[in-house]
Order: sequence, then C-alpha cells, then structure tokens
Amino acid sequence: MNTITPCLWFDDQAEAAANFYVSIFKNSKIGHIARYGDEGAKASGRPKGTVMTVTFELNGQDFMALNGGPVFQFSQAISFIVPCKKQEEVDELWEKLSQGGETQQCGWLKDKYGVSWQIVPTVLSEMMQDKDAKKSEQVMNALLEMEKIDIKTLQQAYEKP
Repeated sequence: MNTITPCLWFDDQAEAAANFYVSIFKNSKIGHIARYGDEGAKASGRPKGTVMTVTFELNGQDFMALNGGPVFQFSQAISFIVPCKKQEEVDELWEKLSQGGETQQCGWLKDKYGVSWQIVPTVLSEMMQDKDAKKSEQVMNALLEMEKIDIKTLQQAYEKP
C-alpha cells in the first residue's frame, strides 16, 4: 500500500480516464467505484447515482479519480514521470497516452484529459549526470530538439567526440 495517493480532479470523466490509464499500463487495475448518494448529490450538484470517485492502480501506484465538476483544470505544474528502459516502451506509451492529446518538447505530453506525463528513458538521467560536462551538454542539445525521446539519438549525441 502506498502512503501517498494522487487524486485527479475531473469534471465528469473520472471513470473513463481511469479505464483509459488502466488499459495502457501493465499490472494495472480498477479498484472501487463510489457513486453520489442523496447527500453527496445535494452538496455537489451532481446527479445521484453518478460516479463520484474511482480508485485505480498503475504499476503498483495507487490513484484516485474524482468527478468534482469543472472548477479545477489540470496544468503542467504537476506531471507523472514514467521511466522506460527500452525505446519500445517509450514508443508504446507515447503513442497511447498522446492519442487525442498533445505532444510537447523533451518527452512531455498531455493526454486527452489534460493530464501531463513525461515519458523518459532511464538512460537519460545517467547521460545528463555524466562527469564530462561536454557529453551532458550534447545530450541536452539533442533532447531539446525532440518531442518523443529517441534513445538512439541521445546515445549518438552522448558518444560524439
């Protein structure tokens, strides 16, 4: 059990979003769906019986999705970093999460619900922390030219004399 559970506030797409994320990440599942009862419906203005919260798990990390109305919107101030060991992982997650959303520089994307993700190969941090500042700079320059991160291109920049 995690000690910190992110709660994602949606207008009315909590269940659809949770199902979307669970379909993308391996070892993931929907937990419990709670619905608005009489009192919750009165307090929130949401119809009785509609989905209030959905708990779900992505690769061992617990999340909650809340249908709270249009009061709050997602921003890039919060993002979820997904470390990937292989290019195939980067490609698959990038394609699935960005579908209906928008891609951004340096491995960032917003999914169709407005949630920001960073799809990052694990080798990137090793390259960026190299003691040879020139190598790190070359990797950064290559990274700044990318939206979806390409490990081979980073490796070529890193190994460039």
